[in-house]
Amino acid sequence: MSKFYDYQGLLVEVIKHTAVITFDNPPAHTWTSQSLTSLRDLVLELNNDDDIYALVLTGGGDKFFSAGADLKIFADGDKKTAADMSDIFGQAFETLSNFRGVSIAAINGYSMGGGLEVALACDIRIAEEHAVLALPEASVGLLPCAGGTQNLAVLVGEGWAKRMILCGERVDSVTALRIGLVEEIAKKGLGKDIAIALASKVAKQSPVAVTACKKLIQKSRAMPIIKALPQERQAFVDLFDSEDQTEGVKAFLEKRKPVWLNK
Repeated sequence: MSKFYDYQGLLVEVIKHTAVITFDNPPAHTWTSQSLTSLRDLVLELNNDDDIYALVLTGGGDKFFSAGADLKIFADGDKKTAADMSDIFGQAFETLSNFRGVSIAAINGYSMGGGLEVALACDIRIAEEHAVLALPEASVGLLPCAGGTQNLAVLVGEGWAKRMILCGERVDSVTALRIGLVEEIAKKGLGKDIAIALASKVAKQSPVAVTACKKLIQKSRAMPIIKALPQERQAFVDLFDSEDQTEGVKAFLEKRKPVWLNK
């Protein structure tokens, strides 16, 4: 039975265990307070749906993934507006980052400012060959406030983060792949299909184990490895409380595909 999702600025299609989220605020899919609220609430809803194992995010059309925030919002220089927008940006993208399954950005064009930050909040990024990625906020007297200064440096290192943020350098898909900003380049128009195919592989994994592994991988951002290693061992033991662990081992020994319950 198909499910209906009604969130302003977003189109949602469920393909088996993958929710494909398409940004729908043409022409450039800029973010508004409402569309950011929609993204936050949608991801929370999908996070509570045991049948959804992966998310694919992309932009409608073939020119823009997302051009970030609409600068008209900040034209009057009101600090309250700035505080409200930075808060909802943070809520939306941190909720995405904390999604229990796998999130994949299919970057199908310009990915600028908050449009790159939403991709940075995903677990994996696939860029179509014509994509352009940048964090140009400083060129208009602003800064990336939705994880850009932190997540970009984690992925590409301090040097390239400073080139992109402090020097305003744009990168193409080839450079993005070389510096570790994206994991794959796709032909124009094929990014979403490749992302969906990759997301389908997640369904072969235990969703309980995927959630545990993702949390451990992301711990490296907040703590030294010497503290994370004992937590990794404990998480391994904790999996033995799950039905998926029993099913996974049993299926392997019986030479059949496991039937995951996400429990």
